[in-house]
Amino acid sequence: MANRHLLRSIAFQTLFEWDFNNEEASQSNTILRNNIAEFAPGITEIDYISSLVRGVLEKIKTLDAIIEKAAPEWPIEKISYVDKNALRIGLFELLYANRAEVPPKVAINEAIEIAKVFGGDTSGKFVNGVLGTVYKEIGEPGKNDSGKKNLDPSKFPIEMLGGALVFRRDGEHIYLALVHDVFGYWTLSKGHVEINENVEEGTIREIEEELGVEIEIQNKIGENEYVASDPEKGKIKKHVHYFLAETKNQTLHLQSGGGLTDAQWFILSDIPNLKIYGDILPIITRGIKELINGKE
Repeated sequence: MANRHLLRSIAFQTLFEWDFNNEEASQSNTILRNNIAEFAPGITEIDYISSLVRGVLEKIKTLDAIIEKAAPEWPIEKISYVDKNALRIGLFELLYANRAEVPPKVAINEAIEIAKVFGGDTSGKFVNGVLGTVYKEIGEPGKNDSGKKNLDPSKFPIEMLGGALVFRRDGEHIYLALVHDVFGYWTLSKGHVEINENVEEGTIREIEEELGVEIEIQNKIGENEYVASDPEKGKIKKHVHYFLAETKNQTLHLQSGGGLTDAQWFILSDIPNLKIYGDILPIITRGIKELINGKE
């Protein structure tokens, strides 16, 4: 049996060439055959490489959307060809491969090694950060099997974000605006606060850009933090301030990109039936409580 790392490397080189030359998906088979002839003549696991390349191409829109969600500061077109295709392979195996054959940590480590070999100084760190974020989102399958301890998050640089539970009133009804992400969760709109802005100003600007509605902030309803990855800074800690914000607009116009797929209005009774992140649900709940009972 050929070394699986070699087979993944050939799949990576095929995807890299296909992507770099902006080829049609149908050309991937020709590129793959040429790479096998050049780098691994005589191998017998052609089906393995073919299925990996084909699987990535079939799922590429979903994979790219997840990458943008996990690395929101780096739209897919800004990520290098090496990092992007190493991520696509790692993410495909992490999400769709048979875990008995490709454990999650193997999928992540193999993608990191490919990025280190073919990429720049920060490639391995970036791929590790993005896939690590996705790994946490899917519940860290097999996390107790083995592995290194995490770095101390208290030492990570901090970036400030602002988010909002946007609501509107229509007679006796209250409607909440939530956004849907590529992981299948309904969550709150948020965005990066610039250095020269205060948190409320930055939140208003980001929410109005993302949802396409004018908002007026009422009061603060919570905060949370999460760790993300930046290809230059490495691990960073993002601190999000959440506000209750009212709009008079009825139509939401979701800005494309950023790992979001939809934005909708919901009545209060809809919320318990939605798939919502555990750290976001208490913030929404507090916002609803204040809308019903008034600020405590």
